[in-house]
Amino acid sequence: MSEANQPPPQDETAASPEAAADSAQGPGKPPVTSLLAAWRRDVFLALGFFTRLPMPAAEGSLGEAARAFPFAGLIVGLIGALVYFVAMEIGLSGLLAALLAVAATGIVTGALHEDGWADVCDALGARGGVEKRLEILRDSRLGSYGGLALIFSTSIKVAAIANLGAPELVAGALIAAHTLGRGVLPLVMARMPLARANGLAVDAGRPSITAANWSLTIALVISVIAVAPIAALVALLAALAATWAVAKLAQKKFGGYTGDVLGAVEQVAEMAILVNLVTLT
Repeated sequence: MSEANQPPPQDETAASPEAAADSAQGPGKPPVTSLLAAWRRDVFLALGFFTRLPMPAAEGSLGEAARAFPFAGLIVGLIGALVYFVAMEIGLSGLLAALLAVAATGIVTGALHEDGWADVCDALGARGGVEKRLEILRDSRLGSYGGLALIFSTSIKVAAIANLGAPELVAGALIAAHTLGRGVLPLVMARMPLARANGLAVDAGRPSITAANWSLTIALVISVIAVAPIAALVALLAALAATWAVAKLAQKKFGGYTGDVLGAVEQVAEMAILVNLVTLT
């Protein structure tokens, strides 16, 4: 916003309580209201991109909102947990409840990450060099490798949730998986080169290392609350290992990351977290 669009200055004697509180923060520190507004904008941007939930319009790039990615995962995990709880309460089997929970998370996100995961697997299964693989990443059609990848990833998630069984365990696992699965994405965006000069990843922009660290820290804190410290640490290590593996493969096969690669990172991290949490029960 330019200076010409700023509201006229107010007399100090007519300052509002909010302005007085902001002034009390001291010189050199951002006002509390401005800080809260920035966080609110980032959360709306993250939720608006990662989910199909109606959100107020917010200005800015997705990369600038990277620190708020875990909050989108928190909402998605809570929705999946609620569906699982209701399904169990009405007498459905654990397997059917798990299937409905995974379906709910796919619906609320518009299967955004699943689409990227399938495209990456199709591209990895193609013959040819980097350019050919990048061309396949742009192709919206689903191939054999992508179809099998979706079948296996969905089956792994459903089986893991069904094995956890108790609604409280499932709720914690879903929150941790979806929160950390999105919390690691800014690490890739901040540290990896882009595979091409245009596309969704380019439009999103690059987050700063500070924003990436915030994202990971917030995701870990939420996970500690959801599944207890030791389980949260295991989930974090699983997410980081999955992120590293997918990132190294993408660097070798595509020359960097794309929006589809980020989707694949989230899906592999989510699966790794759920499977590892099953081993702790």
